[in-house]
Formats: sequence, C-alpha cells, structure tokens
Amino acid sequence: YCSKVWGHLFRKPFDGGKRTMDHGSQQPQTPQMPGPFTGYAGPQGPYPGQHPALLRLDEVQREIATLGPQVCSYSGLQSDREYKRLERELTRLLLEVDKVETEGRPELQQARKRAAGEVEGLLRYLEGNATHPSRLAIEELTQEVQNLLNEGVVGPFRQGQAQDAFEISEELVEAVQDVAMRLAQVKTGGSVPLRKARYKALTRVCAVQELLEGRVRTQTLALPLSDDTHEAVQRINQVMAQVSGARCQEVALLMGLSGRDSCAHLARILTELLVELDALDVSSNAAVRNYRKQVVEEINGLLKHLDLEGEGEDTRRYDLAQNDSIREIEAIRGRVSVLREEVLRHGAAGQGTELQGLLTHLDQVGTGRNPCIREARRRAVLEVQALITFLDLWEALGRRNPGSDEPPPHAAVWRVLASLCDLQAQALGFDGKRADKSYMVLEELLTKQLLALDAVDPQGDQGTKNARKQAVKHAQNILSYLDMKTDEWEY
Repeated sequence: YCSKVWGHLFRKPFDGGKRTMDHGSQQPQTPQMPGPFTGYAGPQGPYPGQHPALLRLDEVQREIATLGPQVCSYSGLQSDREYKRLERELTRLLLEVDKVETEGRPELQQARKRAAGEVEGLLRYLEGNATHPSRLAIEELTQEVQNLLNEGVVGPFRQGQAQDAFEISEELVEAVQDVAMRLAQVKTGGSVPLRKARYKALTRVCAVQELLEGRVRTQTLALPLSDDTHEAVQRINQVMAQVSGARCQEVALLMGLSGRDSCAHLARILTELLVELDALDVSSNAAVRNYRKQVVEEINGLLKHLDLEGEGEDTRRYDLAQNDSIREIEAIRGRVSVLREEVLRHGAAGQGTELQGLLTHLDQVGTGRNPCIREARRRAVLEVQALITFLDLWEALGRRNPGSDEPPPHAAVWRVLASLCDLQAQALGFDGKRADKSYMVLEELLTKQLLALDAVDPQGDQGTKNARKQAVKHAQNILSYLDMKTDEWEY
C-alpha cells in the first residue's frame, strides 16, 4: 500500500518494543526464566515469555497494519459510512493503547507512545484527505453535475415523463463537459486518495456525458418503426421504451441520485432484454433487422458503463502514469525538452521541422475521452507551440532589415518584440515556482512589455496596428505558458 506515506508518518515500524528493550535501557539484564519462552522479570515479578504490555501492543500493531492500507487508500468524505468505520476503529485502538499498563518502565512507556503515535498519524491522515480543499472541490463539482442532471434528466423521468417525450439539450451536454474539464484541473499533489477521488468522479461524469451524447444522436433517428411493419416490431418498440427508461436510471445510478437500485440489477435487466431481442425472428425483413441492431447497440452502450461501481477502488486505473497514451505524451515531451535545450544553448538549427512532426504525433495520441489525458496532451501541444513561436520570432528578428522610411511606431513594436524574444527564452528555460523571485521578475518584465505596446500609437498605419496586435498576443502567450509551467498540475 502507500509505503511512502506509511514511512513518512511513522518513520520506523513498531517492533513490539524490541529496540527499546534491547538497546534503550541501561539497566542490567535480568536472568532468564526457565522454559521454552524467553523470560522477563520486572520489578512487579517474573512473566513467562514476553511482557504482557508488549504482547498487547503487538496485537494493536497487527490491527494497525490491517487498517493502515485502508486508511491510505480511502478517498471518500467525513460523512461516508466507511470514514466513520475507520475513525471508530482507530479511536478504539487509541483507547486500547492508552489502557496498556507500563508500570512506570521507560521502555514500555516508549513502546506505548510509539504505538499511539502511529494510530494518531493514521487518524490525521484520514481526516486530512477527507477534508482536503481538493477533495472538497471534487465534491462540489460532483454536486454541480448532480443538480444539472436532476433538473434535466432524472427529475422529468421520475415525474412520469418518458425520456423520448423530451429532448436532451446540447446546452446540458456542454455543461456536463465543462464540469469534466474542471474536474481534470483539480490538483491532487500526487496523493493516492485524492487521485482516486478525482478519477472516480471523472469516470462517472464522462460516462454520463457519453450517455447524453448518445441520446442526442438517437433523437435524429427515425425510430421506432410502425407496429404494422413486422410482427416483431411491437416488442422491439417496447424494449426501446425500456431502454430509454434504463438510460435515465443509469444516469441516476452513476451520479448517486438513486438510492434504491444498483448497477448490477440494471445490468441484469438489460442483459435479459438482449436475450429477448436475440430470440426474435426478423430474418425476413432487412429494415426490422437494422432496427433491432440499433436497439442492441443502445443496450450495449448502456452496459459498458455499468461496471463503474468499483471503478477507482479496486483498480489502479487512477494511476495515469501507467497509461499508454500518457507514456506516449511523456516521450514526446522528453524529446521537446531535448530540443528546447539545444535551441537555448546553440540557437536554431533546423528544429522547426521536427517540432511540427511532434505536433502531428500529439494530434494522433488517443485520449479515450479522458479529460486528464486530453489536458496532458493540450499542455504538451502548448510546450511545442511555445518553442515553435520562439524560433519563428528569433528567425524573423534575424531577417529584419528595416528601411529608412520605416514608421517610428512600427520600429517601436519591433523593439518590444526583440525584448519579448529574450524574455521568452528565459520563460522556456524557467524551472522554478511561482513564489520564486525570478518568476516574479520575469512576470513583471513581460507585463511592462505589454504596457509598452499599449503606449504605441499606430498613427493610422494598418501595418503597425497588425504588428502591435500580434506582439500583444505573443506577450500574453508567454505569460500563459509561464503560468501553465508553474501551476503544479499533475495527471
């Protein structure tokens, strides 16, 4: 389990007091009791085997070892039943440790203190993750989607309005997509519980988004067929109506808006519908066969999202560092980093062609509709584009040969562009944080260049207007690149 966290919280594992008993006490060794067990003779009398206090602390330690992985991977909130169970178990252990009699012996006191520290560390870790600002942000975004879907899909369905009686608007689909993108932006700091919580929320929101988009597509189909077309059409139409209702149920299940049903129960119902459709004899009519095929595809589209109840809990899919697309993106970013170092140290030497090829490669990377992978690809694209625009400006400045009749405002814009080229080189090579003084200086210098451009009066010259507009956009892009480079986003 989360070994880094475990080691950070507790430093060294509890050893039943052996280190303290063997090395921490300066008292002379007591004679060993006869028998098969190591004896212990304290001031209160002899004990066959290990001291009872250490035996009890050893039992507590085994319980800690069982609860530790559960705490380190818990991704819920304080209001969840599992949180309360873990908190209750840890509090019980803390009370058990407190009851251990140490008889005033320093070695026993240290062993008890160490065990108590481990339990208290788990309690702090549990509470810290459940109340972390990023965890609360994930919950707020989830509730935002729940409100959207409750109003636009689940509510009308529960009021008896059949799903095919109303349309799912493009605005609702776009609103859900917007929340998915904001979820992808939530920072987790590499925390396993926070990454799991974000992944769990994202998979559900993306699944719902796909269900809504599927419904928008089917709204354009000429379905259902007339009952008179074929004897099997009436039953297919009935199944199609059930599928429409199942879509609303699935949306409610995925987003926690249904407390009665389960994904497994809905999956059984949909599977039974597939079996029933398969048994219908429609071999004599191509139109009916096609209709049945479309209904089957609808059902399969619903079934593929019904395995999300345990998603993010019993898999490591939240660890996108192991994702093939992320690995491909990281390989491209690694190459961009090499090219960037070449450019900053030795100048342009034909890197532009390779960079354009990397952009094409990024465009071909599959994202699997995962907003986090899409965001990772977007950021990689911006890295490539930043280097390309720097090379373009650097080469343009090298080719520049102004005539004597160049308007002064136009020359002023080019002077700003020359400064921006130097500042962009610094931004490309920057490897610090926003709190660094060098970051604040660089940001201030870029802002001054924007002010300098604002002060340029084109005097009606269209060429100067266009040049100033492009220079402003270039400065803003450098600021955006610098902001992206230091926002500490991770998969």
